[in-house]
Amino acid sequence: MLVAAGLAVWLALPAPSLPVLGAVPPFTLVERSGRAVSASDLSGHVWVADFVFTRCPDFCPALTARMAGLQKALGPAADPVRLVSFSVDPLHDTPEVLEDYARRAGAREGWLFVTGPREALAALLRDGFKVAWADDGPPASPITHSDRLARDALALEKSASDSPAHDLSKGS
Repeated sequence: MLVAAGLAVWLALPAPSLPVLGAVPPFTLVERSGRAVSASDLSGHVWVADFVFTRCPDFCPALTARMAGLQKALGPAADPVRLVSFSVDPLHDTPEVLEDYARRAGAREGWLFVTGPREALAALLRDGFKVAWADDGPPASPITHSDRLARDALALEKSASDSPAHDLSKGS
């Protein structure tokens, strides 16, 4: 009985606030469909980001599989939740290449695969998401980038310009 009362009190406590880590700056990139996608398109939605490239020999397939698992777990009714895979290889990963990659991953419409100019992506990764990225590596591993997903990356953005992004790792 005492344990049940303690559990009831604990469950009634307000959830702690997530730490504010920064804000994702405005951006406009190109989705696999060829349409422009901006930060304002994601405004008002919870969104989970990952950083991949389609010819990645390392952990990108595992990240994509994790996103596919998340898409499956969320189901089609999870309209407010957006999945966004940012290509870190814009010279190779055209919208057509991303479309094929998304199809092979089983991505539904709500999972966005975006690319854009190298400089825009570099600034977004560095200044917005605050993750590592370099494209000057050796031929065997030409691109270095973050292997972080929702629980570690900046993943929740309430508005495109002035709402904080939060680290979701603290709760899991």
